[in-house]
Amino acid sequence: MIEIEGLEKLYGDLPAVQGLSFAVRAGEVLGLVGPNGAGKTTTLRAIAGIIIPSRGRITVAGHDLASDPVAAKAALAFIPDEPHLFEYLTVEEHLRFVARLYGVGDVDAQIPGLLGELELAEKRAALPEELSRGMKQKLAIACGLIHRPRVLLLDEPLTGLDPVGIRRMKATIVSRAAEGVAVMLSSHLLHLVEEICTRVLVLRHGRVVAFGTVADIVGGRPELAGQSLEEIFLALVGE
Repeated sequence: MIEIEGLEKLYGDLPAVQGLSFAVRAGEVLGLVGPNGAGKTTTLRAIAGIIIPSRGRITVAGHDLASDPVAAKAALAFIPDEPHLFEYLTVEEHLRFVARLYGVGDVDAQIPGLLGELELAEKRAALPEELSRGMKQKLAIACGLIHRPRVLLLDEPLTGLDPVGIRRMKATIVSRAAEGVAVMLSSHLLHLVEEICTRVLVLRHGRVVAFGTVADIVGGRPELAGQSLEEIFLALVGE
C-alpha cells in the first residue's frame, strides 16, 4: 500500500531525511519513532504529498505520488498532530464537507457510525471553539476516515485524549488495519507503538537505524534481548 524508495528531503544543505526505503503492507500498522528532529513528520508529510521530496519515489495504493498525485492522495488520509478545523462549521458539517470533497455517496449512512465510534454524537452540532483539544483531535480523525482511505497516516494521534479516548482511538486504529488499511503512525508514546504496531521504523538524524518487528530488531542486537521497546529505543538512538 505504501512503497518508499530512496526518499530524501533537503532544506538547503540540511538533510531532514536521507535514503529511506521501506514498505507498509495492507493490514499492517507501522510505528515511526525517533528523537525530536529525526525526520518523522517530514516523512509523513512527504508521503501525504504536502512537501515535495528532493529525491526518491513514493507509491500510495499503487499510484505514483509524483506522476498521479490526485489518485494517490484520494487513497490516503493524513491526520497531523495539530487539528486544522473550520471555525464556522459544526462537527457534522465538517464531515459532510470533507465527504463532498472526496465524492462519498453514502455520507448519511456513515456519519452516525463515525460519530458514535469517536464519541462525538453529542457534539454533532458544536463548533470547534466549543470542543476540547481531545474532541478536536477526534473530529480530525473522523474527517480522515469518512472516505474510507486505504492508507492512514497519523502524527501523534493520541495528543489531548483522556484515558477512555486513548483506548477508543487504539481500537479505531486496530480495527481499520483489520479491514485492510495500511496504517503508519508517528508517536513518542512507545507503549502505544509496542502495543498496536506490527513493525517499527526507528529514525535518527533522518536515517533508518532499525526496521522490522521488535523480535527482528532484537535479533540483530542480542544484547537487547528481554528489554522493553523504550530501552531498545534509547540504545538504538544513543540517548
